[in-house]
Amino acid sequence: MKDFRQMKQRGEKITALTAYDYPTARLLDESGIDIILVGDSVGMVVLGYADTTNVTLQEMLHHTRAVARGVKQALLVADMPIYTYDTVEQAVATARQFVEAGAQAVKLEGGTSHVAQIEAITHAGIPFMAHIGMLPQSVREEGGYRIKGRTQSEAEALLADARAVEKAGAFSVVLEIVLADIAKQITKAIDSWRGTRVYRAHTGKRSCASRGSSAQM
Repeated sequence: MKDFRQMKQRGEKITALTAYDYPTARLLDESGIDIILVGDSVGMVVLGYADTTNVTLQEMLHHTRAVARGVKQALLVADMPIYTYDTVEQAVATARQFVEAGAQAVKLEGGTSHVAQIEAITHAGIPFMAHIGMLPQSVREEGGYRIKGRTQSEAEALLADARAVEKAGAFSVVLEIVLADIAKQITKAIDSWRGTRVYRAHTGKRSCASRGSSAQM
């Protein structure tokens, strides 16, 4: 795994893009992208689903194996799809399947509500990337995609989530569709902890990393 902490200390930007297949993964890897994510967004981008809630574990493992064949240098992270980490035991079992498929780290959606799963995954020796803010797997129950952090209570909850996942062992945190000022506060707060990296999706430009989708390029 690349030493992202040293990169951050040197002020270097850390790049991350999604890939769903071998040729894309190989191109991104050879171009020097630091992190390649096999996102469950594959369901919408490639498989034609309306959202990510229909993506299955077998579909994610299939695409993870394909991407892994094209990655030699980048850190390969895989999304754990919905309903595959409801319990601690299930979360660890799912994470191990992704490692067997070629992933070097895994990501699931949630903060304080999933601390037990995160701790179990990291204790199993599997690097973990957290994902807080707007959670695509919860889009149906929330009635759509919306910016997080608009109210004081939401902002406080996001900071609590960030602290919780950092303490649970996450090496990085994805903030998705979080109000820019709140995302900045969280980034600054995490900087003062153990050096956990923050990756922002649709929150503005102030962070130590950038993340996007190769399908948008």
